[in-house]
Amino acid sequence: MKIEDIKSDCLTKGQVSSPISGYHLSFTAASLRPELARIVAECYLAVGDWHLTKERILSANALQCRSASSAIRVEREMRQRLETLSRDQLVLLSQATAEDRAAIAWLAACKRICFVYEFAAELMRDKLAAHDAVLRPSDYESYVENKCLTHSELGRLKPTSKHKIRQVLLKMLDEAGLLTKGTALNIHRPALSPAVVRVITADSPHWLAAFLVPDLEISLRRPS
Repeated sequence: MKIEDIKSDCLTKGQVSSPISGYHLSFTAASLRPELARIVAECYLAVGDWHLTKERILSANALQCRSASSAIRVEREMRQRLETLSRDQLVLLSQATAEDRAAIAWLAACKRICFVYEFAAELMRDKLAAHDAVLRPSDYESYVENKCLTHSELGRLKPTSKHKIRQVLLKMLDEAGLLTKGTALNIHRPALSPAVVRVITADSPHWLAAFLVPDLEISLRRPS
């Protein structure tokens, strides 16, 4: 299935934030941080309201930030990612093992941040399909250059912002288990637990593309 079809399916399902149009590029306040995502998810499930969740997280400095301004930035980024998740996904995030928390935190990031989702679903999947599992600096640079043709907001970024986005994206991929560090950055398809696959498939199987699952395998899955 083409990436365009995946986007269309996600929009049809009415998700809060889908990888559809302009890039959200101000995501560098936090990398994946699954442990922080769990705290926000637990708070939301306890109070059932995102505005109240924000107030409680900030008033208690639940994310343990060093300054009020940092707390505001991190809370906003984490909350906006989690707002894209289904209730079942939030529950799993709040109760799961470290590995499953990382997977759901990655899902939330991909549902919120189009650039992150497409980097995994397009570039990284294509490299695995071509039996090239090494992510090189030139891969990233070429990908961004090509995306600038349709996303002018990328081209308008300052060099420092471009560097920070690349840095945070690579950290996210490492935290999610899609990259293994060594003498090179090796692309790795993570093993997903049945619980993670279930909550993703119930939402839309097409989100599995963010976990480097091939289109053929995705097409064989149906929401339960």
